Amino acid sequence: MTIIQLKYLLSVAKHRNFTKAAQEVHATQPTLSMQIRNLEEELGVKIFDRSKNPLTITPIGQKIIEQAKKIILESGKITELVQHEKGYIGGDFTLGIIPTVSTTLVPIFLKDFIKKYPQVKLHIKEMTTQQIIDALLENQLDAGIAATPLEEPKITEKPLYNEPFIGFIPEGHRLYGKEKLHDSDLLVDDILLLEEGHCFRDNILNVCKSNLPDDQPYYLDTGSFDLLVKLSKEGMGMTLLPYLHTLDLCEADKKYLKNFEKPEPAREISLIYNADNYKKGIVNALHKTITGIIRGLIAFFDVRIISPLPQTK
Repeated sequence: MTIIQLKYLLSVAKHRNFTKAAQEVHATQPTLSMQIRNLEEELGVKIFDRSKNPLTITPIGQKIIEQAKKIILESGKITELVQHEKGYIGGDFTLGIIPTVSTTLVPIFLKDFIKKYPQVKLHIKEMTTQQIIDALLENQLDAGIAATPLEEPKITEKPLYNEPFIGFIPEGHRLYGKEKLHDSDLLVDDILLLEEGHCFRDNILNVCKSNLPDDQPYYLDTGSFDLLVKLSKEGMGMTLLPYLHTLDLCEADKKYLKNFEKPEPAREISLIYNADNYKKGIVNALHKTITGIIRGLIAFFDVRIISPLPQTK
């Protein structure tokens, strides 16, 4: 039994397909199939039922796969331990980022990070908060960037910055003439929101301390702040934007922005990872790079953090 065989095993279990698994681990399909068969023969059990499409995992195979995950994780810690002692920061690193953060944050830090740490092969994926949490708990992701706190005991949160919410109030709206916004000014059925699944939507509902009414005249399935801004200017209502997104607005649209009274509602953005993560050298490098850059863009201290967790009805 080898580490390579166990990695092949986990890839097949993930994809339920030998061809896709072979592509992921950069092996030929015959080589991967042979290694899995050798492992099954060595153990004297069938791990996969190949008679079904997609293939299924046998009961004993599921137990073997769970143990294989632990072995791969522990073996990775040995490599990381040695690299850390040598002061080396490098290797593959998969980072999940929620969409409402990735579009503004990635352009800010990515160029600087890869310049400082050229040995890190960074793979960035847009994922919802729940997808990031699930992937972290399954050790399928090295770290994530999401709104916190998440109240997940097995996940460590390393705060990066606090990002205030900014009102986008078009001309003719009842709040257009206000100098500063207050939570009590907000009416949930008057705010254009992102689709369900985006934690920023839950942030806003928590500011309003309300859920959407059941008799909404229309529903938007969008993850685009740009669409919300355009609809707002068409008189469809107001919206709220994260501060960094407002920096990309054209000058003509910035006149519609309204700050909240202090302490301003804000979301906490954190680097999150499994407590068992063995790539803490790269995690710390990411944290140092992002906080170093973002400090010059966001200097808001008088804020109150709004939960990103959905309200329970």
